[in-house]
Amino acid sequence: MNDNSPLSWTQLTKVATGSMIINPAASYEDELVELMYQQLLSVIRARQPDIETYFDGKKDIRDCPATKILYVLQTYGIWFQLLSIAEQNAMVQQRRQIEKEYHRDRVPGTFAYAFSSAAQKGISPDEIQKLLDNSFICPVITAHPTEAKRVTVLEVHRRIYVSLKQLELERWTPRERDDLINELRNEIDLLWLTGEIRLVKPTVEQEVAWGLHFFVESLFDGVKDLYTELDRALEQAYPHYEFNVPPIFRFGSWIGGDRDGNPNVTHKVTAAAIQTNAAACLKRYRQDLFKLGSKLSIANHSVNVSENFTKVLQEKLAMLGETETYSKRNPGEVFRQYLRYMLTRIDATLQNLSDPRKSKIAYHRADDLSSDLSFLEQGLSDAKCSNLSDANVRPLRHMVDTFGFRTVSLDIRENTTVTNSVLAEIWQALHQKTRLDVPGFKSKKWNKWIVDQLMQPLRVIPRFDNLSAQAQSTLKMLEQVKYFQNMLDSKAYGVCVLSMTQTATDVLGVYLLAKYVGMFTDSDGLEACRILIVPLLETIDDLENGPSVLEELLEHAFVRRTIRKFGGTQEVMVGYSDSNKDGGFLTSNWIISKAQSEIHAAGKKHKVPISFFHGRGG
Repeated sequence: MNDNSPLSWTQLTKVATGSMIINPAASYEDELVELMYQQLLSVIRARQPDIETYFDGKKDIRDCPATKILYVLQTYGIWFQLLSIAEQNAMVQQRRQIEKEYHRDRVPGTFAYAFSSAAQKGISPDEIQKLLDNSFICPVITAHPTEAKRVTVLEVHRRIYVSLKQLELERWTPRERDDLINELRNEIDLLWLTGEIRLVKPTVEQEVAWGLHFFVESLFDGVKDLYTELDRALEQAYPHYEFNVPPIFRFGSWIGGDRDGNPNVTHKVTAAAIQTNAAACLKRYRQDLFKLGSKLSIANHSVNVSENFTKVLQEKLAMLGETETYSKRNPGEVFRQYLRYMLTRIDATLQNLSDPRKSKIAYHRADDLSSDLSFLEQGLSDAKCSNLSDANVRPLRHMVDTFGFRTVSLDIRENTTVTNSVLAEIWQALHQKTRLDVPGFKSKKWNKWIVDQLMQPLRVIPRFDNLSAQAQSTLKMLEQVKYFQNMLDSKAYGVCVLSMTQTATDVLGVYLLAKYVGMFTDSDGLEACRILIVPLLETIDDLENGPSVLEELLEHAFVRRTIRKFGGTQEVMVGYSDSNKDGGFLTSNWIISKAQSEIHAAGKKHKVPISFFHGRGG
């Protein structure tokens, strides 16, 4: 089509319902379903031929013998999984068909459409840059207790999807195509033979591995592709402006930090999760740097390498004490030598994950790695190899800026019952001589004590003796947050979600615990906290009290300074599970909607934007 007008939603709807170009894609989906059906039938005939008539509907499943019913149910379970995979593949084909027909810059929902529309409407590149600078998206993954599917099964699903993608190609000979279909059949057979669900409750370490599976298989590559598409769309819409694309994406996780949801999450378990998450992205960076070595086999005599690049490379190799070794290994290939230097530093970082500062050559911050990649980009650009740099180095730098040395920012979740209990023990430790009773947690006296402690300069980090194991564990968790923020990644932790928040004092109490372990940005513990506390409003009463909680919380200057440190927005979590139990589905949703409006107004009064994190439960 030569028409350059935007594609209307009406046109897209027609496409989605199969009345336009979707017919080929719909036919393709039918072919996929038939292919999967035939391969599953092949497995059934090999494993349990007696149940075929129940699966294909020739016999009523209610007449199935008790000895065979589990096999029939298993077969249907596998079939629904295969249908889901086929649907995902067909949806990708559908999007390709739309793009072929209408071109990408006319398809709503794409970067190309958004920025070309902005350029046509006269929106300046400076305004787009400001929008990028103020954008932030953070999907959060959790380990839900009802998620029983094993990583092994997810990996089989992934291989089936890849097999279907390979079969899309028309270059195969009949023999090669038969081999691919046989591989597909074997993967379906594996689904039959593999235990689909966990028979025992997974450990936290297994849950962490489950969460990282999606990054290793999809999200690392997905983020690189997304930034590549973003860069391309910006360049096409504003060809004469050079944008600085910041890391607008960050990923969060509760897996390994949800102390309220899993009693097995100790501070040691969380430390292990932090290091496992960090190792996952560092290993991926190493893998990509290694692959870059095969692509940047640029001989010095073929290009004009800048004197500055050569000088800096020699300084970096001298720091490693490996100048001669690297020169002999890749003679006349300075870009490969530079990559070898970076790989050496990555390896040192992986070997010292608990504290990279123990090694002089390890990367101490992800920013240092990103800076090295930026210097490599500049070196390639100066050598008139910008295309190689844009295609290979820039996407990796975007990935490093997104995942840092953490993969995800791990959120901590704790219950007010625990945090108030710890504070009560500290109260008793501070009032041993007077033997005063601990005030009620909703009393004015309790609030005054917490506020007074927060306003008082902290000359020395206090030590409290004879605290319970639970109290010590809570304080050690906060100490650990400070440690990994300093030693590994300032964003290794996300926020601290406080379950069953009922009063502003509950939130201030957690800030006080953070102060007691030295988690403020200044030595006196007055300026700002190094972790943002997010109230979780769960019951109907708590949701109704939410606006007054935020109103009181935002009265404190140190809270507002803390919010500014974390991007200027106060996050509030509203929970469905307990509100559903408390008031029913309709009432809870109405109360949540009303609470959000009033909490938003409270934030606006203090010029603090509010973002809401919805926690849907059963």
